Amino acid sequence: MRLPSWPSILLSACVALHAQTRTIVDMAGRTVRVPQQIRRIYAPTPYGSYMLFAVAPDLMSGLIFQLKEEDKPFLSPAVHKLPVIGGRFGGGANTNLEVLLKSKPDLLLLWAESNRSFTKDSDEALTKFGIPGATAILDNLEGYPAVFRFLGKLLGREERCERLATYSQKTLDKVQATLKRIPPAKRPKVYYAEGPDGLSTECNDSLHAELLKLAGDCNVHHCHTSGHVGMEKVSLEQVMIYNPDVLVVQEPTFYYRVWSDPAWQRVKAVKEGRIYLVPRSPLNWFDRPPSFMRILGIQWLMHSLYPKDYPVDIVKEARNFYALFLGAQVSDAQMQNVIYRK
Repeated sequence: MRLPSWPSILLSACVALHAQTRTIVDMAGRTVRVPQQIRRIYAPTPYGSYMLFAVAPDLMSGLIFQLKEEDKPFLSPAVHKLPVIGGRFGGGANTNLEVLLKSKPDLLLLWAESNRSFTKDSDEALTKFGIPGATAILDNLEGYPAVFRFLGKLLGREERCERLATYSQKTLDKVQATLKRIPPAKRPKVYYAEGPDGLSTECNDSLHAELLKLAGDCNVHHCHTSGHVGMEKVSLEQVMIYNPDVLVVQEPTFYYRVWSDPAWQRVKAVKEGRIYLVPRSPLNWFDRPPSFMRILGIQWLMHSLYPKDYPVDIVKEARNFYALFLGAQVSDAQMQNVIYRK
């Protein structure tokens, strides 16, 4: 039996638009008619889906990934039992059509890194799904205040989104003001260790290492990234040549091993114990996938690299951040576990 095509299924099964609509101009400069009252949103990319955790978890029609049990205490109860729809990321699409249809979104929140990267895939999502789509544009961390404000107007949550935008901008301003007081020669050299062996990393121009750029352009691995995925392979000999002052580590398996691994003992950062494991619950603070949590992550990184110049009680600040952005009331003990993996 031949299955109906995507367009025919979606056009026949998607929920009808509300009788009352309004016209908006999205961040890609496109004029789009959206429901006057948006009730259900499907965001098919990590950027968009994770933004909804902060802005409108109650409007989400489904998830792109299954939630981990250890992350649920930090996320709105509204998302705990949402179906997993899947999404469009990593060079392909793995959307579960049946689950998507049952979730009945009345708006697609699409995402692009720039106007130029608003691709054919996004165009097809607008035309084939039979659901209006609004696009947010985000090139870098500095773009978050504008995206929060756009979503506030789109969803009628201006007051909340203004608070998130203001916090984000104040954080970025504080980082820049701090760096103006620190000469480049006084900034530590940082190696970003990825993978279970710590021998994958990112070029200094990679979006996956953007926080290192913002924290004083301190990434030791200077090169042009070979692709969107990144994860450039290096040798331990190359790391020794770099001899970084600090290791920023993604994988717990490597983090717990590197302290006593004889092969790494000649690296300055290891000898001096300046090794920092990236917090990652409920979302990664640094990367993979990048999200608004990096606004907290840049504070964690700045304090780790410049403890005297960027003094902050990171446990207290993180608790405040989780309360503001995620609506989660987190104890000191819980936050210490997130940050220090105790």
